[in-house]
Amino acid sequence: MSPAGVTPALAIVIPVLDEAEALPGLLAALAEYRDAGDEILVVDGGSQDASPALARAGGATLIASPRGRAAQMNAGAAVATAPRLLFLHADTRLPEGGRAALLAALDKREWGRFDVRIEGRHPLLRWVAWLMNRRSRLTGIATGDQAIFVTRRAFEAVGGYPDQPLMEDIELSRRLKRRGAPSCLRLTVTTSGRRWERRGVWRTIALMWRLRLAYWLGASPEALARRYR
Repeated sequence: MSPAGVTPALAIVIPVLDEAEALPGLLAALAEYRDAGDEILVVDGGSQDASPALARAGGATLIASPRGRAAQMNAGAAVATAPRLLFLHADTRLPEGGRAALLAALDKREWGRFDVRIEGRHPLLRWVAWLMNRRSRLTGIATGDQAIFVTRRAFEAVGGYPDQPLMEDIELSRRLKRRGAPSCLRLTVTTSGRRWERRGVWRTIALMWRLRLAYWLGASPEALARRYR
């Protein structure tokens, strides 16, 4: 936490829902950021497990919010005082040197993201991550798994995350891209492959491609969210 009267350089916003298994390790991994005076904001969407207690025990500021990743991230951003925001999933770990890299990137551009590596047993997960990074670099569109960071000024100028149940990261990227291209850092965050492995890697790849295509063709996020579930 920053000394009294000193504005922190960065706020890390972490939306959670029943993430008791992931939170202790994540908050421990953010010690460098906490020691630097950054804000660590855990936004809980109504967890039924020990997530709220673990967030407080881990030194984070706990914020209650209506359920929904977009609503939770907007709630965290509204409470944050730092001029730079980093949106981080509970199952994602930042790389060594990530703080300095993103701060330097935000001195040059208004927003950006990291490359991602997907952790898991299935050999296809490495290919999935490569495709995500390549597609993002070509299109200027980022996903939440890539730990999007942005200046507060740009985030507020585009209205924050859109109030929709799916593809909120894609839509935020679209809006930010109109202001300028992202910084695509080659430093790699590591995220869990649990949702791919739980649903089946091939099945999840096919589903996500279909959903993204439908979204680009104008399907409503609400309809896509029903298909995703």
